[in-house]
Amino acid sequence: SNISAVAGFQHLFSLPPNNLDKLYNLYSKYNMSASEAKKITLKSCDDIEFKVDIRVASRSILLKNMIEDVGETDQSIPLPNVNERVLKKVLEWCEHHKDDPQPTIEDSDTRRRNTEIDDWNKKFLEVEQDMLFEIILAANYLDIKQLLDIGCKTVANMIKGKTPEQIRETFNIQNDFTPEEEEQIRKENEWAEDR
Repeated sequence: SNISAVAGFQHLFSLPPNNLDKLYNLYSKYNMSASEAKKITLKSCDDIEFKVDIRVASRSILLKNMIEDVGETDQSIPLPNVNERVLKKVLEWCEHHKDDPQPTIEDSDTRRRNTEIDDWNKKFLEVEQDMLFEIILAANYLDIKQLLDIGCKTVANMIKGKTPEQIRETFNIQNDFTPEEEEQIRKENEWAEDR
């Protein structure tokens, strides 16, 4: 495999083990540029096909694993949970991030604690609320952790510092509590109120 080939040359570059990913990414870029990038076809739930560079599709762990298991194929890969409009947007994100290293467990922990979103991703997610939620669902289905994280952070930032009433208004949520139920909940949660 490519990884074992890279690992075999690691000693020549005197790289510590944690730089194996960087070396593999460099090898992958060289290997891809040596010939035209390989493509696969993805099919949305509304039967629209997208021809996509394998590096772009591999931002999705689901697709990356499928490609590794099945190998190259001329058949389209059906994505029954993602429509054309959302898949197009998700692929735009994947294209922009195709050369980013895959996140490690340590990266995931750090990203979860941080609510900052860089400018490109912030602008990318300036979409209608329905589209934002569909992107989050697609990122979850396709197993694109970084996109899922920034989508969830965007929603978290939308509700940060708002009252329950403001949150209901933001997301068009109907309040189904009676005034008595609301009072009971307030009493049960007094300890959590800011003092």
